[in-house]
Amino acid sequence: MALIEARKLTKIYSQGESVFGAKPRGGNEVRAVDDVSLDIHAGETLGLVGESGSGKSTLGRLILRLIEPTSGSVRFEGRDLLAARGGEMRRLRRDMQIIFQDPFASLDPRFRVEEIIAEPLVIHGSHGDQSASGIRLRVRELLGAVGLDESILRRFPHEFSGGQRQRIGIARALALHPKFIVADEPVSALDVSVGAQIVNLLAQLQRDFGLTYLFISHSMPVVRYLSTRIAVMHRGKIVEVGTAEQITERPAHAYTRSLLEATPQLAL
Repeated sequence: MALIEARKLTKIYSQGESVFGAKPRGGNEVRAVDDVSLDIHAGETLGLVGESGSGKSTLGRLILRLIEPTSGSVRFEGRDLLAARGGEMRRLRRDMQIIFQDPFASLDPRFRVEEIIAEPLVIHGSHGDQSASGIRLRVRELLGAVGLDESILRRFPHEFSGGQRQRIGIARALALHPKFIVADEPVSALDVSVGAQIVNLLAQLQRDFGLTYLFISHSMPVVRYLSTRIAVMHRGKIVEVGTAEQITERPAHAYTRSLLEATPQLAL
């Protein structure tokens, strides 16, 4: 059984609904995700690649149930995610986290680093000591895991570079010992060298903690480097799925070939 089983997921935005800030024009509907089915297996990285507007981020949010689908189903460890309510959904949220694209927007500027990373521990509870000292110890452990020093605990997000902010966001995502993380374009707002460091960090954290990733990106070289399998998304549909080698060496779909031809190689 797969860790994540998505079946016939569809999300249609109609007039007046916001599609990440943009609204359908002229009363037309936008079929952001169109009848998508896929499995994500425990311990793997499924890379989801496609150009901007292909529906990748919407699909990631549907799988986490951050937005509700128009139709379809999602199962997490065999449990129907869309039927979960109240305490059951709260428990499931501990196991599923997201790393956002923009490290400049995803951290509350009013909170210090310690508060940002501790917030999920306070809201959901941790697996260990829930005292103030226990939470503080866990926050320090998380900072160390992402390569940051505890001396930054009392500082605010605006005091850090983009790469440092993304590391803080990753530490927050790890706080509750999740099994599954959606990494939604986590390096697209960073310069190439810093982005490469973040990609390598994600690979190391997967080895250290046994994580499962849905890694969303428009960059085929980045996806190939990190992913076990790759799903190619175009206009709301998955047009091709295969191992990283199959997709990059023997692409079957014309859109996949165009992505490969359009993307420069990246040294990681």
